[in-house]
Amino acid sequence: MTSVRSRLPRLSGNRWLPFVCIPLLAAACSPKVRPVSASAAKTEQPVVKKEAEKVQPKTTEAQVSSIAMLLPFDLDNLNPGAQYNTSTLSSADLSLDYYQGFKLALDSLTGNGYNFKLQLFDTKDQAAEAQHLGYEATIRSSNLVIGPVFPDDIQAFADILSGPPKPIISPLSPASPAKVKNANLVTVATPLEYHARSAAHYINEHYKTNKIFILRSGFSDENKYITPFSKTIDSLSKNKTKIISPVIQHGQLNALIPQLSATGENIFVVPATDQPFLMVTLRSLDSLAKKYPITLFGHPSWIKFTYLKPELLQEMKTHITSTDHVDYKSPAITDFIKLYRKTYHLEPTHYAMMGFDEGMYFGGLLGKNDNSINDLNKTDFTGLLNKFHFVKKPGLGWINTHVNMLEYNNFELKKAE
Repeated sequence: MTSVRSRLPRLSGNRWLPFVCIPLLAAACSPKVRPVSASAAKTEQPVVKKEAEKVQPKTTEAQVSSIAMLLPFDLDNLNPGAQYNTSTLSSADLSLDYYQGFKLALDSLTGNGYNFKLQLFDTKDQAAEAQHLGYEATIRSSNLVIGPVFPDDIQAFADILSGPPKPIISPLSPASPAKVKNANLVTVATPLEYHARSAAHYINEHYKTNKIFILRSGFSDENKYITPFSKTIDSLSKNKTKIISPVIQHGQLNALIPQLSATGENIFVVPATDQPFLMVTLRSLDSLAKKYPITLFGHPSWIKFTYLKPELLQEMKTHITSTDHVDYKSPAITDFIKLYRKTYHLEPTHYAMMGFDEGMYFGGLLGKNDNSINDLNKTDFTGLLNKFHFVKKPGLGWINTHVNMLEYNNFELKKAE
């Protein structure tokens, strides 16, 4: 049985609010009671000598697992009847999609006899509100906390939350757990440093090269990728692979030409996310790719950049790391989409699928009541779009380290062979 309670205010007048209010205020299922027929109740039984009554073992009800979910619905700032668009409702839409996917997972798990009590709290997209929720007794007494979503909110909440130790799930943010520094934190979205390490391992395993070019824009944020990448390459190659990392201005790559190989693969890594820099530099790199064999490794955020054209990226044999990947030809994805449509009369989004995967994983572990939820490294998981492989880091909690390596094939990203 999954029961749902809400700490969210009731509103109306927006297209998505019925989907929030209805499921949040009502229990998803209730126990069935078998009625006694009137004839059976009135039938007189013959008098017989009573025998010693047998002691019947007491039946124990299945334990109910309590889950507190903290999401940025920000309902206080919504006015009934007002006009909203995707930008003004981005946090609310994200929250609703994730919740519906997670709730669908819990409902699926109840078929295995699990029982859950899911309670929702609105962080209002404010760190101060997330901090205030850290004092909420219901949250402190829960078995599992999902959220908050954004890094500043997680830090504010985790600093205040006390009581019995419990996992605090960071459900969507790939921000480094070093900022929060909480031993109970569970970072589901793989942080950037593990993308960098994964790229380094892939290059070391698949290419025989004695040099790697890292093209930098000069922004310091790129060091969050460059530092773990370089350290991993140095370790794997025993410092035999030379890393050349110039700052590129105006797409000028001519100074690198004398160091390029005309026959062996030239490996380029571009950790930048700045659009003007990428537009100019990748065009220059594409020109080199017409004369030299080039393989490019990009930042994981490139997947979201629509201005990067697949034709250009495929020409340079571009590889991009990703935490998740959707195969819409998979029967499991097809079945989920059908179930989601039937349940909510909506198309599932990326966040809905993430919610479903995390609900199946954490709900399944929590429902076992055998402390599995505190030993995440013993249970890997493959979901609709995510794989979970957690490692425990002292003072930082649990971190999902799984990364997919994708490459362009037929002008779309597919898993690298």
